[in-house]
Amino acid sequence: MTSPSQTAVTKTDTPGLGPDSATSKKGKNGALAGRSPGQLMWARFKRDRTGVISAFIVLSFFALGAFAPLISKFYGKDPWTRYGQTTPGLLVNQYPAGPNGGISSDFWFGLEPGLGRDVFMQLLYGIRNTLGLAVAVTIVSVLTAIVLGVAAGYFGGRTDYFIGRLIDLLMAFPNQLFYVAFVPVVTAIFVAPEDEIPFWMRCTILILVLWFLGWMSLARLLRGQVLSLREREFIEAAKISGASPWRIIRRELVPNVMTPILVQTTYMLPNFVTSIAGLSFLGVGLVEPTPDWGRMFANAADYYHNDITYLFFPGVAMVLFIVAFNLLGDSVRDAFDPKRAR
Repeated sequence: MTSPSQTAVTKTDTPGLGPDSATSKKGKNGALAGRSPGQLMWARFKRDRTGVISAFIVLSFFALGAFAPLISKFYGKDPWTRYGQTTPGLLVNQYPAGPNGGISSDFWFGLEPGLGRDVFMQLLYGIRNTLGLAVAVTIVSVLTAIVLGVAAGYFGGRTDYFIGRLIDLLMAFPNQLFYVAFVPVVTAIFVAPEDEIPFWMRCTILILVLWFLGWMSLARLLRGQVLSLREREFIEAAKISGASPWRIIRRELVPNVMTPILVQTTYMLPNFVTSIAGLSFLGVGLVEPTPDWGRMFANAADYYHNDITYLFFPGVAMVLFIVAFNLLGDSVRDAFDPKRAR
């Protein structure tokens, strides 16, 4: 005969039915309810301290960029005014007069050598512009990869052949050399040499050039995933039921490849950030007077012998953002696939 205490222990220790089980939780009426894959992923992600900290850092960068105009209003300065040239005594021989690059209560990150602009505002607006371009390129590249990669894997035949050869051709291009060479060429096509290029057009050209060689890796990955999914029973059942190819792709295939899409997106965006900054560093990205993260590195190359502080802030910010985003990508991957060791 089993005692009540033994019965309670037996119920509590039943696999998958405990209150802390990863596959169940209490419902409103006290009954145990199963968790969705999204809830399980979120629960695993919240337990990853590195991922949570990385997500906080990444979101902080996006928040700083998004609210840069509001911060400028409260800070009382902007990234374009040449404070060192309009206020006597701030610059001496083109370098900040104060210690540590002119850091003070008025200029939190100091002054830019030469022009005397506020470094804090330059950095915030540089982050804003660079992240905005990187997000735009990432969105366009991911959408292109989804359309072409899923189409190649599902339809097969000639569609797969031509898309596959296009991917092989584009992946043969050296990315950085292509960016440096073609940004001026594309710019010359749309704008006459004697005319000044509008800011929106320069941004559009950067997005187009980076997108052109930015979608192939994800498309090839999705093609392989869809090739393994299209022979599964639920796809065959959808075909038999009379579902159109568009419905099968939209309702059956795309939801089942969201994991690699999300994981690869977290790796693509920081790569685009460094590419945009690199183009500006080489002089073919955003130009003066538009604040830019990469161009701050280019200017620092001329000043670091006498003012290392000017290089410190954009350098630390870039390293912190890239490392945090890569760690976030690892955490997202582990949350979706806990059996895979980091």
